[in-house]
Amino acid sequence: TAARWDEPAGRWTVDAADGFSADCRFLVTAIGILSAPTMPAIAGIESVEGEAHHTARWPAGGVEVAGRRVGVIGTGATAVQCITEMARSAGELTVFQRRPNWCVPLGNAPLGQAEIDAFRQRWEEVIAACNDTFGGFLHDPGTRSRLGTTAEERRALYEELYDAPGFALWLGNYAETLVDPAANAEVSAFVAGKIRQRVADPAVAEKLIPTDHGFGTRRVPLESGYYEVYNQPNVALVDLIDTPIERIEARGVRTSGGLHQLDVLVYATGFDAITGAFDRIDISGVGGVGLRTAWGEAPATYLGVQVHGFPNLFMVAGPQSTSTLCNMPRCIEHSVDFVTACIARTIEIGASSIEPTADAQREWVRHVADVAEPVLLSQVDSWFTGANSNVEHGRRSVAYFGGLPTYRDRCESVVADGFVGFTFAGAAESEGIAAGEG
Repeated sequence: TAARWDEPAGRWTVDAADGFSADCRFLVTAIGILSAPTMPAIAGIESVEGEAHHTARWPAGGVEVAGRRVGVIGTGATAVQCITEMARSAGELTVFQRRPNWCVPLGNAPLGQAEIDAFRQRWEEVIAACNDTFGGFLHDPGTRSRLGTTAEERRALYEELYDAPGFALWLGNYAETLVDPAANAEVSAFVAGKIRQRVADPAVAEKLIPTDHGFGTRRVPLESGYYEVYNQPNVALVDLIDTPIERIEARGVRTSGGLHQLDVLVYATGFDAITGAFDRIDISGVGGVGLRTAWGEAPATYLGVQVHGFPNLFMVAGPQSTSTLCNMPRCIEHSVDFVTACIARTIEIGASSIEPTADAQREWVRHVADVAEPVLLSQVDSWFTGANSNVEHGRRSVAYFGGLPTYRDRCESVVADGFVGFTFAGAAESEGIAAGEG
């Protein structure tokens, strides 16, 4: 619930909700970028008499939906999965769509023992390949470019990637897809065509095609038969653009088109991403300044790892690191290694604390913004850009769009240059680092 920096002692005091308290010299937050769920800003939530659950707070015993009237608010990554599953047995399933997302097939399939054994024999090669790609996945455009290609050649590639497992179409496409509006529009039109092929009712298909963002500019949900769900007689799509929700009532959801009576209401409304988990802890640093106050309308960090004025406080997968746009295990491993190096250096030189200089932090924040500017993802409201209408967050610079290799190289150069940008309090000048200097 709280973490306070004790300046005289040079230590952090951490308080938990159950009354437990502890103090430490170094405090490492590993609280996740998608761990603070948000409820929709809709009147009447407290009035529900039936079952109501947020997908991030699902009951341990599960939720019985067979034969019942179920409503789902949201059509993001989690919603796409639970809608597909619940449609199998729900008596009636009503999907309240705030805005559609571009979804592509997940492509999961059972793995034979031979495939598993083959992977285990080359796992070091696979991990090394992931670490050299922009997003930390095997999917990567590499040097693939649209220049000199024909429309038929591009279509053939899109078909191949659409049928491949995982994020192939999103992250393994032409390099221009996420920076060139024309290239992005072509892929968007391709996926729109797939949606029209898979949804029987043309009017429903059009409602499932995004018009406010291009393919891949928001997180792409992966699905296993999601679009075919809307061909089932027990599934109805409610477009909240046409008939917005007015309020939630005891027995269901009332839109401008009338009351949808429900037995179970599911909130698949996502998270206060990236900064939300930090905002829910009362963190105070030098001079008692709170982290929420220090950040104001947008976070400011150095390398997404530390914040000026909060000595010895580290963030794994923090705001403005590459972890927010990355294969999380790959980026978290790098983040852990870098945090460990910072702590080890502090101890090695006999310093009492480490924190970034104000100048280094300002430079990193500018760099994060500059790198993001040409990328189409930065021009869309999504959790990648810190936008969340449920908590009144507008678009903010919260993620590093430079890719894993570039970010890793920057961190390694910081270490090689004697942890440039950091200041070590109490470090001996004989070690080459004077107190107060970066």
